[in-house]
Formats: sequence, C-alpha cells, structure tokens
Amino acid sequence: MNSVPYHRILLKLGGEALADDSGHGIDPSRAEEIAANIAQVRAEGIEVALVIGGGNLWRGREGLEHGMDRATADYIGMLGTVMNALVLQDALERAGIVTRAMTALEMRAVAEPYIRRRAIRHLEKGRVVIFAAGTGNPYFTTDTAAALRAMEIDADIVVKATKVDGVYDADPKLNPGALKFESLPYIEALNRRLKVIDSTAVSLCMDNNLPILVLNLWHADDLLRAMRGEAVGTIIGR
Repeated sequence: MNSVPYHRILLKLGGEALADDSGHGIDPSRAEEIAANIAQVRAEGIEVALVIGGGNLWRGREGLEHGMDRATADYIGMLGTVMNALVLQDALERAGIVTRAMTALEMRAVAEPYIRRRAIRHLEKGRVVIFAAGTGNPYFTTDTAAALRAMEIDADIVVKATKVDGVYDADPKLNPGALKFESLPYIEALNRRLKVIDSTAVSLCMDNNLPILVLNLWHADDLLRAMRGEAVGTIIGR
C-alpha cells in the first residue's frame, strides 16, 4: 500500500533547469538528472505531470525591449517550452519511463494536443505527462499554466522546483541573513510579490485551495524526501 502523502503531483520547472552553466541553451546531462529525480518519485507510486518554461531559449522581455509585439513574444516562448518538453520526454524515455508530451498549441507531428481527459488517462496508466506551450494564450506565464493544469488533472500539489531551497524574506544570494519560511499563507505570498512564483498562479491556487511547494531541485533527494512527507522547502497554502 502506498504510504506517501501524495497521489498525483504537478512539477513545475523553469527552462533554466535544462540550461548549461551559462544559463542558456540545452544541456542533455541536466535533462538526464531531472529524469533520474522523476524516476525516484515514480518508484514511490506517485503520478507525475510536468510543466516546463522556456527561459533558457527565449526571454520575451528582450523582444519587448526592441518593440516586439507582446503576443508574438509570448508565442515564441511557448514554442521554446515545446522544445524543452521534447528534450525531457526523450531523457525520461531513455530512463525507462513512458512519457507523453501534450501541447496547448496543436503540433501533432511532435506531440499530442492537450485534452484533459486524455491527460488524466495517461497518468492513470502510469505515464509521465509533460504539458507544453503554457496555456496556449499570450499574457500568461508557465507558472500560471502549471496551476491551471494541476487543477484540471486534480493534482494534490504544485511543486515549484528552483535553484533556491525555499522562500526567503530577502534574496539569500544578496543577503546572507535572509530568513527562510517553512510555510507561508497565500495572501502573504501575494503581498510579498515573490519573484519565485507568479502572483496569478498563487491567486489561482489560493482560490482553489491547491498547495504550492517551493524547493531546490538540485539538492540531493530533496524532491523525493518532500514526496515522502519530510519537511523540505517552503509550503504556500492556507
């Protein structure tokens, strides 16, 4: 019998999770590390869905600084998330994990179109599902897409995996005395305008009572420990 506290999770990764040391591009070894982490979670019997950003390939604000249309910049970013999703899908499949990539923008030659009931069925069959192309709409971040998809598939929690081991009252890189929160109410997270997660995503989770866990993906076994119920990272909730 599965004794872990979670049955189904939505793991949100920034595109930087796949980047090389410069913070850009795609490093296949990073994809393999992520696949190994996910394999550990799947071995616990937990169903896993993923949303990944595209910041390693494209930053829309750079286009905006040159006068680019906002919607165009956002669509380019969505295409970047599809590239990242395919890289992760390949790494997961090579690790022996059956995976499906689904896109909010139809591109049937490389991935399935997102259909909620089909995504849930994939998860029920033990497949990892990667949701790409955000919500399919400009002006929405991939954090918001993660919150939306998590609610659509009835996930127990959104796990925001970053390079920081939780939420702090100041930037720990700039302030060594910054204090880490073990837990944080939704409303306080909104009032603090946290950079670690988009405010629209927090609002969406608050309205639907969906907890958010912020942790460091690169700390050895932190994701697995969190999924086993250990105190890791920062929980944003009621």
